[in-house]
Amino acid sequence: MADALGESPHDPVEELAMHHGRAELALSAAGMGEFEWDFGRDLFIVSQRMADITGLRAGAVPAERGLFALGFIHPDDVDAVNATVGERLLSHGSYRVRYRMIRPDDGRMQWMESSATILRGPEGPVTKVIGVVRDISGGKAEEDEREALVAELDHRVKNVLASVQCLAAQSARKTVSLEAFLKTLAGRLEAMAAAHALLTATRWRGAEIGDIAAAELGGLASGRALWSGPEMVLSPRATNTLTLALHELATNAVKYGALSSEAGRVEVSWRALSRGGFELEWVERGGPPVMAPTRQGFGVTLIERVTGRELGGEARLEFPPEGARATLRAGADALAGRLRGDEVSRPDRAVVERAPETLVGESRGERVGANIRGLRVLIVEDSVLLALELETGLIESGAKVVGVAADLDEAWRMLALDFDVAVLDADLAGRSVAPVASALAERGAPFIFATGFDNAGGGAAPQGFDAPVVRKPYNVHQIAAAVVEALGRR
Repeated sequence: MADALGESPHDPVEELAMHHGRAELALSAAGMGEFEWDFGRDLFIVSQRMADITGLRAGAVPAERGLFALGFIHPDDVDAVNATVGERLLSHGSYRVRYRMIRPDDGRMQWMESSATILRGPEGPVTKVIGVVRDISGGKAEEDEREALVAELDHRVKNVLASVQCLAAQSARKTVSLEAFLKTLAGRLEAMAAAHALLTATRWRGAEIGDIAAAELGGLASGRALWSGPEMVLSPRATNTLTLALHELATNAVKYGALSSEAGRVEVSWRALSRGGFELEWVERGGPPVMAPTRQGFGVTLIERVTGRELGGEARLEFPPEGARATLRAGADALAGRLRGDEVSRPDRAVVERAPETLVGESRGERVGANIRGLRVLIVEDSVLLALELETGLIESGAKVVGVAADLDEAWRMLALDFDVAVLDADLAGRSVAPVASALAERGAPFIFATGFDNAGGGAAPQGFDAPVVRKPYNVHQIAAAVVEALGRR
């Protein structure tokens, strides 16, 4: 039949050559080089591909009963590789092992992965080991980087939790009521969040003093809080320290100092020191007459005893009648190198700046009740604790919460409810809230995003929706302001 159709029968030699060619292509595509260890002749045969990958010479060389293969492995890995290969060959007839090798051609160290299996003769004894190697240096570097990032993240999270614990304990010791404690702690946590936002924008390389000042003072009365100085980038540790210090100074100025009156103002300036580091001055003018505090709160303790040491310098507070003054000096270690343009994804000012209500810690509803009173709000948030706090804050501010959805399916069902505006977490247990946002956008229903995720667009809404965005952690004032903005866009 094959002859009648003009086809030639299969040629075993051609078929074998075809299979060999495919194997060659597959090995090349996978970046692998093959080898053979001939037990009978005690030879180790290196292919050209393996030679290109490892720097070994191609061809057959004396195997020296395995010593040749161990000869190019990093000394620190030899024992582990020898034990693993021997155990796996005896028990499974194959092995896969990772190790470092020193290239004989140029002395470079690279990570390798080797896999092999044994071939037995007709009588059963092992005659050969045939295997492949590949260079995994790139993947190993990425793996090491991931592990380092996880370790660094674990370290930072523990430090943040320890700092929060300390702030809570110190704030509790220095306040006279639960309400005052909650206000004070909330403001300090907001300051930590602002520092985190700045550092995230530069991939934790540091933050400019001007951006730190804007974060803490930008929400105050226009023209009454001024800051100036050369461009200087602080280390992450110094960024957190200075942010908290400016927060305490600003809070005091709003409550009791220059910013408690219409005529007062605050001027912040900084300069580089000849020995390295910087000096920052906080000067209040035009406010009510100042007296030194008779009771030392945690804010004063934080600045005088913590800030200077954390900055590697010193801090001094003064209370002349004309206005409070603070001088902060930092050592050279407080400064980081200049940031390249590709290292900075500066967040929108709206993301970083906090309003005066945050600084002075007004109770929920004191400022925002008139804005959202009577509004019907749907909350879509997968953190039950956060949803509960938001619901409480909105109710205290005069709004009515018609429903709280913790997942996407619940959110879909609650779209049938009658509400004026929706507050959407962008990510619900790993599922995007975008389908719900799309449905709301199609019907012209206002909504805002309240999310912990940031993006290259700074304050841009997730998925490109035309909606206000509030970054976590937030307070009810920020949510209320975004809700009013969303309603105004209709």
